[in-house]
Amino acid sequence: MTYKTEQEKFWAGNFGMDYIDRNKGEEWVASNIALFSKILERTRSVSSVLELGANIGLNLQAIHSLLPNASITAVEINKEAVKELRNFDYINARHSSILDFKPSGKWDLAFTKGVLIHLNPDVLPETYDLLYKASRRYILVCEYYNPSPVEITYRGHSGRLFKRDFAGEILERHGDLTLVDYGFSYHRDPNFPQGDISWFLMEKS
Repeated sequence: MTYKTEQEKFWAGNFGMDYIDRNKGEEWVASNIALFSKILERTRSVSSVLELGANIGLNLQAIHSLLPNASITAVEINKEAVKELRNFDYINARHSSILDFKPSGKWDLAFTKGVLIHLNPDVLPETYDLLYKASRRYILVCEYYNPSPVEITYRGHSGRLFKRDFAGEILERHGDLTLVDYGFSYHRDPNFPQGDISWFLMEKS
């Protein structure tokens, strides 16, 4: 697989594999169930889901528990994470960079969670367009929010973590989208902590 950006190489390689070991376990799935139950209650008739940058499927396990009959597709760049995804018979796992993924259809919900923050900012417009093209109805982004773009050092690495108003940029780029709901999940939540992410659910009109 060839890569267009340094960030892709970073996540496809050893750092991405180390990330798998740091982020696994039933407590992660439980927190995700709590998060996605809030989000999905604001949707209607979601029978297909696409996640861009699914890692080992902690988000999709939660979604499957809430929407057991929905068809689920995952796109993931790290080959070891894809092996994990393929352990779940309800996940159609695609080993691909997001930047190389060409959707063959549309999904009722297309989303990212903790992925846009790690992309090279130069490729965000095409990634926004991919989410839009792949979505039949809903787009969801769960990312670190900042009103203006800012770079943060990530585990000693530069150029690997960026915060901005991802949802706002998507809404401006695609004028037929409306904001359905949004929220914040705090890392100090006593029951179901998340990593201080903000989520934004948008719908095509």
